[in-house]
Order: sequence, then C-alpha cells, then structure tokens
Amino acid sequence: MSHVSTPQHSDSDTPSRRGGGRGRKRGRTGKRRTGRWILLSLAVLVLAGAGTAYWLYSGIDGNIKGVDIDKAIGDDRPEKLPTSGQNILILGSDSRAGANAKLNTGNVSGARSDTALVMHIPEGRKKAVAISIPRDTLVTRPECTKSNGSSVASAKRVMFNSIYSQVGPACVVKTVEQMSGIRMDHYVEVDFAGFKDLVDAIGGVTVTVDKDIHDTSSGLDLKAGTHKLNGTQSLEFVRTRHGIGDGSDLGRIGLQQKFMLALLTEIQKQDLLGSPVKAYKIADQLTAALTTDSQLASLTKLAEFGRSLNGVNPSTMETIMLPVAYDKVDPNRVIAAEPQATTLWKALRTDATIPESAKKSPATGGTSS
Repeated sequence: MSHVSTPQHSDSDTPSRRGGGRGRKRGRTGKRRTGRWILLSLAVLVLAGAGTAYWLYSGIDGNIKGVDIDKAIGDDRPEKLPTSGQNILILGSDSRAGANAKLNTGNVSGARSDTALVMHIPEGRKKAVAISIPRDTLVTRPECTKSNGSSVASAKRVMFNSIYSQVGPACVVKTVEQMSGIRMDHYVEVDFAGFKDLVDAIGGVTVTVDKDIHDTSSGLDLKAGTHKLNGTQSLEFVRTRHGIGDGSDLGRIGLQQKFMLALLTEIQKQDLLGSPVKAYKIADQLTAALTTDSQLASLTKLAEFGRSLNGVNPSTMETIMLPVAYDKVDPNRVIAAEPQATTLWKALRTDATIPESAKKSPATGGTSS
C-alpha cells in the first residue's frame, strides 16, 4: 500500500516461523477458529440477501463474470446428497496485476487464491458454517482441464493456493470436492481490490486493538486503541501476520475474526440494506470484483439465491479452520490433520453436528489454546 516504503515480500511465498524454527501456525481454538478468510462469506450474503433490490439496477448486471464449472469438471464429481444442504466455495484472489498491484501483494507474477472458504448452509438454512482451508496446505491435485482445453496431470503434495494460478478456478473446485467428498453447489471469487472498495463504500470499519501492530509486510501500523479503517487499511489489517504473535501465517486468525465482527456491526448500524443509494454503490463495486459459477452470474440469479438464504444470519456463522498439522518433510507447510479432517468433512456431508474433536488442530500458531 502506498504509504509503506519498506521492501515488500509475497505473503504467499514467505516462510513463517515456528517458535525458534520454521513452520506454519494455527490460531486459537473455539470462536477464534475463523480460518484464513476475509469476510468473503459476508460479502456474498450481503449482496445476495439484498438481491431483491439490486436486480432493479440492470446497468451493473454485466459486471459479474461467470465460469462454467460443470462443463470444466464434467462428471468426475461427488454425488449431491439430499442431506448436504448448500455448499459454496468462496475464493479471495490475490492478483499481482492491475489494481491489486498497489495493495502490497508482493512482486510475484500471476494470481493466487489467497483465501479459500467452504461455506456450508444446512437444510432449513438457519445457520451457516464456514470451513477455511489454509493456503499452504499440501494437497493432491486431481487431473484437471484448463480453460484452453489442455489437460493437467494429477500431482501430489501441491500447495493449495498454487492451483488457482497453475490450472484455474475449476480445478480448485475439483480439488476441494475430492479432498472433502462434498459437491460444491456454487463458486464465488472476490479479488482484494473489490474488498477494499466494499469497505470504502460503507465509510470504513472501526476496530479496537489491544497492542501496537507494526507489520512492514502488510503495511499495517496501528497503536493500541480504537481506529476507523478505510479500505486500504482494512486489507492491511486482515492480511497482517508479521506484526502479531510469532509472525506465523495462521497467527492472523484472531484479527480476521475481530474485523468480521466490526464489519457486521458497521453494516447493522448503517442499515445499508434499507438505503437504495448505498445498496447500489456497494453492488456496483462488489459485482465488478465478482466471478461466480455460471448459475449465479447475474443479479437476478443472485437475488433468487439470496431469497433462499433469508433465514441465514451471518453474525451467527460458525467459523472453523480445517484441522492441520505441520508437514514432517517441509515444516513451512501444513497437511490435513487426521482423523479430524475426515470427521469434519463427513459432518458437513451429512448435515450432522461437528464434534469438538474435529475442530482441534495440532498446528497451534504459537498461541495458547
């Protein structure tokens, strides 16, 4: 971000520290288990929930870009179970090009899925749960087809956030489906520049921090106390890790939850959905940053989907990070922890209660549990 003069490094490729050594970390348990996400689920629900008003503004309908996930993946997908509710894969893209190049994203070329979130909405649609997949998780990438029709062979021990740039969004969906056994009903992508505009559109977000935060990597520089953050500062806030805890990637989880609650409070206070002018402004800026599956790629379709989510309150969403453990070969990476991960995915597939044991991660992020 423009006011930071120190050299920047890519958050996607910079190793974290584990205590005195190396390794990715895990944040606090319970309510602090928010995973690595940047309010994308909230953005989707805000946009979709107000869809009844937004569809009137046909001028912004063409903002949304669509991806035909069904065509790209074909039949190699999990069966849609009658008990599986609705499942949406939400990605935050971290492009180093265009507007995002000014947001301290580093000097790495291309784009990465810096945030990955599986939002599960149970049958009855009263309460949602969000499962965050740490971007440095080593996974098996299935055989995929690129947008140009060429095939990419399956590969083991691939860093999760590299799949987006190497093969494309459809392959990210396929990877998540195969690791979870859950069919994704929809795909939504929001880039960092769009997130910045969303915060600016509502006039900023107020947060309170207990300690000074100075992170030359994200650009965040805050004294302990209460601050009103604009869009650029909000991005710094949710991307910060070097200025808190032990500097690990997973250590920023608490800040992200703090920001989530602050943004919810701001939206409720302003009654944005009751203001057509503000609703239009937010919709215009957010849809310009949206890429969805082809089934949602219009305001009318989003409105339709939003009406089906009327009973879901984002403030009651349970947020969990996929349980991970440090990889024994490369301690800078993590792998899904078993049996916790299998138990977690099974609970989502069957709309069952997620056992507390399935929420615990061996990777602690250097923070107390």
